[in-house]
Amino acid sequence: MSVVLTRVHELAEIKEELAARDWFMGTSGNLAIKVQDSPLQFLVTASGKDKRKKTKEDFLLVDGEGNPVGATQLKPSAETLLHCEIYKRSKAGCSLHVHTVANNVISELYGDAGKIVFQGQELIKAFDRWEEDAELQIPIIYNYAHIPTLASTLGDFVKEDKGAVLIRNHGITVWGKDGFEAKKILEACEFLFQYQLALIQAKAGLLVSTGALNN
Repeated sequence: MSVVLTRVHELAEIKEELAARDWFMGTSGNLAIKVQDSPLQFLVTASGKDKRKKTKEDFLLVDGEGNPVGATQLKPSAETLLHCEIYKRSKAGCSLHVHTVANNVISELYGDAGKIVFQGQELIKAFDRWEEDAELQIPIIYNYAHIPTLASTLGDFVKEDKGAVLIRNHGITVWGKDGFEAKKILEACEFLFQYQLALIQAKAGLLVSTGALNN
């Protein structure tokens, strides 16, 4: 089996798993996986497709500038340049971008701070943070409508071969050495976001209950 077909199957499995979680609302989100380094080529989801469905036209091969390789009627995702930045600035082999309610709410709550920080939670080990007092910071960047500007801004935070960046009121982009690691990081981030929102809600409820008792 060729490298391209192997990567197609790998990305299709990831897409199927994320679709089962309902993380592709309104055809949103995009996925990419590297095929080769020199010259840079990677598979990316085609624009405007319902990612909950499986077809023979789910992905197309693009070059390091995000342009299709070979003749095709398919258009690469509008946010393909985000993946280009990741592959140019790191040795990552897979990058995933999804929009969920949790990551959008977190990005708005902590957007002014420009980051959200986690410490003490078990799942930050997905980022290879193993120390007892390890800290994980996830940057939050402005949601520029101009995709080249958005991609360049995200690129400033691609400093390791795995990582995550939140785009305010938009979604999250994660990357890792391969599909398994990228998906692991995405799942860990979404867990942490849901945990943080649940914790905020629980604390608010406790304050209300305490206030009622004091009255």
